This record gives sequence, structure tokens and C-alpha cells, in this order.
Amino acid sequence: MEMMKIAVISGKEQAEIIEVPIPTPKENWVLVKIRASPMCTEYKAWLAGRHEPLGHEATGEVVAVAWSGRVRVGDRVVVMPQLSCGSCDLCVAGDYIYCQNNIDYRSFTRTGGNNQTMAQYILKPDRLLLKIPDSVSFDHASLACCALGPTFGALDSLEADAFDTVLITGLGPVGLGGVLNAAFRGCRVITVDPVKWRRTKAKELGAEVVLGASADTIHEEIREWSGGLGVDAAIDCSGSPQAQRLCIDALRRRGRMAFVGQTREMLEVHPSRDLLARGLTVMGSWHYNLNLYPKLMQVIRHSGLLDSLISHTFPLTSVQEAFETIASQRAAKVILHPWA
Repeated sequence: MEMMKIAVISGKEQAEIIEVPIPTPKENWVLVKIRASPMCTEYKAWLAGRHEPLGHEATGEVVAVAWSGRVRVGDRVVVMPQLSCGSCDLCVAGDYIYCQNNIDYRSFTRTGGNNQTMAQYILKPDRLLLKIPDSVSFDHASLACCALGPTFGALDSLEADAFDTVLITGLGPVGLGGVLNAAFRGCRVITVDPVKWRRTKAKELGAEVVLGASADTIHEEIREWSGGLGVDAAIDCSGSPQAQRLCIDALRRRGRMAFVGQTREMLEVHPSRDLLARGLTVMGSWHYNLNLYPKLMQVIRHSGLLDSLISHTFPLTSVQEAFETIASQRAAKVILHPWA
């Protein structure tokens, strides 16, 4: 039986590499050799010592198929997160991320393995593999997942363009990707984050104004920089109720906001005072419709700032050091290379 390396959490703030069997293609599920595996919120499980599959985004090449389908051996692909059903109305429309009938990996494959991307191989339905243009590297293409994807979808839904001032709160990898996305669209970008390293990085990626979250005059500063009326649009990438509240309060009348950062905390919103009286549009935005992939790939091909968004790369065998780097809050997008 052929084996592959995967990363696992072995204890509180501890990760290691183990070997498990390489999965076998089945029906329209194909085997992808992972070339780049971006890291996301898995560091929270690492901090707590919580055991869970590591990684949900990747790029790689198709190396084995069970039957002829959407991809062929040799195709270079972006591996989308989740395991949607592929047949419900949401999936058919491209909004697969909201599928209510996600497939159970172990039940489908009849194995005890996990469907994770911090690994050398992954088994994935071909409908969730998007082809990479020849001119785009594996590392750059991997940003089509969580680095750029969530805020790209949010900005599209908010219809943000060069006429808009956009506030982005929370400058982790997703928020920094939001800065790049918004600047690419020509928006005037204001950002808020308490970490100086992240604020400096936001400047590199196109933010015009960077503010510390603890500033006593932050509301006044945002209003001043937005012409006195408030920002046209806001995206919270922090998941912090304080930042979410700041976004709502900073909007002008008829402004638009998207919640991107996930949280288990509650936010107090008064529908009449906050929404009705001001005519606000507020939405949740988890990812992007797959039909937008060609447009997102234009950002990846033409931005010129992707190497700044990717702050660190590590071989998979250095996953412990990679987690420590992310936890330091002095990192943007961190990418693992399973075959380095």
C-alpha cells in the first residue's frame, strides 16, 4: 500500500507529520497531487490542541481518475473547499459553498481517512477543481481560495468600484486579501487593525489609510477620511463584535456591509435604528460564486502584489514552525509545500 505524508495536531501547540494510505479515485472523485497548501484558521485548533483535519484549500495536479470527467490527468487545478452535493439548486447556480447536503467523506470513500489539504495528496470531486491558466504558478493560483476568495465575493455582492470608499476591519490573511481586491477595483481603502505589522502590510497592498483599533478617535478619523458622511461600503474580516459594530456605525446612509469574518460571539443590532432608519444593506458572504472564478483569476494574473500577500512559505515537514509563524500575528498568507 502506497503511503503519503499529512500534517496532524499532536497536542497543544504541537503539530507533526505522519504517514497514511494514499486514497483511490472513485467515480468522479479524482486524485490530486498537492503542490501548494495555504494555511488558514487551523492555527486556532493548533493553539488549543484540538484534533481536526488540517487544511481546506490547495492547488495541485490531477494524477489519477476513475472515469472520464471534467478534468484529466495532468491538469493543474485549484482545489476548492467543502464537499458539496453538486446537484442542488445552490450548487448548480455556483453557490456551492452554501450547499445543505454536503457529502460525508468517510461514508463515500468507505475509509477512515480525512479530506485535508495539508497533505501530499487529496481526493476531490472534479466539479470542485478549477483549472489554472498556464501562466499562473501554483502558489499564486492557491490565493483563489481563502486569501482572495471571500472578500472577492463580498466586493462583488457589494458592487464596490472606483467610486467607493471601503472600510476593511481585521487584517489577517483574509482582510489583507480584501485590501488587495478592493485596491485592484480602484476603491479607496481604509483599514483598521490593532497589529502594527498587519497595518504596514496593508499599506503595501494598497490601503490609503491604516488605523489602530484602539484609537479613541477612530470614528471621527474614519468619517474625516470618508468626506464626513461615512464610508460607502464595509467588510469585517475579524469576526470581532467590536469591529462589526464599527463597520455598521461607519457606514453612510444607504451604505453596504458584508460580514466575512466568522465568530461565535453575538453582535447587538437594532433593526430600526441601525438598518431601517439609515437604509443599510447588510449581508453575509462566506466565499464566491464559482462563475466568478475567471474574474478572480484576472486579479491573480494582473495585480502584481501577490508576492507581498504571500509572506512565508514552508515545506510541509516544517508545519510546526509554520503554525508558530502564523500565531505570532506577523504573517500574511502562509503556504506549505508538501513536496519540498
